[in-house]
Amino acid sequence: MKLFGAGKPDHPMADLKEARRILDALPAQEMKALEELANWHESVSAAKGFKAEELAQRVAMIDEAAQPRLRKLAREYLGAGRVQQNLLWTRIHEYWYQAGQAYARVIEARPLPEVVVGGLRALAQQLKWEQLRYGPIDPGLWGLINRIFATAEAKGIAAANPEFLKAALFGASAMDSRLPTDIELAERVIDALAPAFVLAKAPAPALPYWTDLDRPMSPARSIQPLQSAASLRFIGPGGALARLQSLMKGVEKSGQAPAELKLGAACDTDALLVVLRHLAAHWGPTPPERRHKRHSMTSRLKIAHGFDGVVQALGGGGDSLDFGAGENGIWTVENISAGGFGALAPQAKSDWLKVGALVAAWPEGAPGWMVGTVRRVSKLSPQAIRVGVQTLSRTPAVSQFALRNTGAPGVLLPAAPGETAIALRAGVYARGENLEATIHGRQLVYLPQGIAERGDDYEIVKFREMVRE
Repeated sequence: MKLFGAGKPDHPMADLKEARRILDALPAQEMKALEELANWHESVSAAKGFKAEELAQRVAMIDEAAQPRLRKLAREYLGAGRVQQNLLWTRIHEYWYQAGQAYARVIEARPLPEVVVGGLRALAQQLKWEQLRYGPIDPGLWGLINRIFATAEAKGIAAANPEFLKAALFGASAMDSRLPTDIELAERVIDALAPAFVLAKAPAPALPYWTDLDRPMSPARSIQPLQSAASLRFIGPGGALARLQSLMKGVEKSGQAPAELKLGAACDTDALLVVLRHLAAHWGPTPPERRHKRHSMTSRLKIAHGFDGVVQALGGGGDSLDFGAGENGIWTVENISAGGFGALAPQAKSDWLKVGALVAAWPEGAPGWMVGTVRRVSKLSPQAIRVGVQTLSRTPAVSQFALRNTGAPGVLLPAAPGETAIALRAGVYARGENLEATIHGRQLVYLPQGIAERGDDYEIVKFREMVRE
């Protein structure tokens, strides 16, 4: 390519010593340093005159300087507030985007093994960070991943296989139904099990996913036979599925995270089990089945969100069904089932919308509110989000409950006779504590049966209901 080696580069990093000095002089503040490193990726990869080897070296140097900063900021991200999360996400995602583009430019000129591996890793990280915000996933991202891997295959670069398969199995594992903390755990599990993943040019029962390296597509479930093509690749977990199932049994028995996953002693093993079960369900030879059949329909529903919003709605503060007011509070239903509904939500003012959020919904024509939790989020565009909600109760009610000599509001979510679940504000309930309430003149005692679910601002506890004589 004449773009490379056409003359001496007119760039501050053309001289190797100067490039090292620039990287040594980066700001101490990590986010500012990461912003500068992203800019260096962009400017170096666009500069004319670098030889391919020189460009590969500079891109690798920039990436090496970024890694400790990326790790530190990524750790801060999950525990940060909403505003800080937005800043962190923007800086980290922009870095990985520019790194992926820079590596791709080098690969066009000289697909060296270390450059291909670096490029696939950068693009896989861009994918993960887009998924942490539930998309939208840029189709061009998968087009670039597939194109780089096709180049690596043609050059016989075996080191590209595990990196490609990590991205492929991550993309195929329905991360739009997982919490951000789950997504981080899933990435760690996938990284540990990736050596066992399998790639083939022909379909097989143990290869549940396929992709076309000539298309900008994410891996898809193999549902029916495909017309043969040289660009088709079939993907499966291989021996990783059996290892995953073994890890699940080990965690269930010991209550500890396996050392091979390198998750540390502070790992939440309950959350880890949820992730392992999720991956096992999606890596199996048959796709997970929905418990209830869905029916297409179009209507509107009013939404209240968060524990306080749900309590206010059920308690009488949100009983006005003006379906023409409040853009943020009106969703369009796409389908319903006995277990929940799918809907389109406006993107505007929806930063709160993520997997696990508690919502109250009042469909047009319905007699009252229902309560559910968000189970799936997929951002389709800057204007629209597709949401899946699981119904927890169609007859919820707000009540005051006595606990620790004080009172607290809760949302009754009736289930079978004598059994119920109660949503309480996060932090107010001590595990194992009984609740008491007076409802319709009856003195009721609620005996705890276990925590059913936790969210950012609520937790749902299962109880056995008894009447105090």
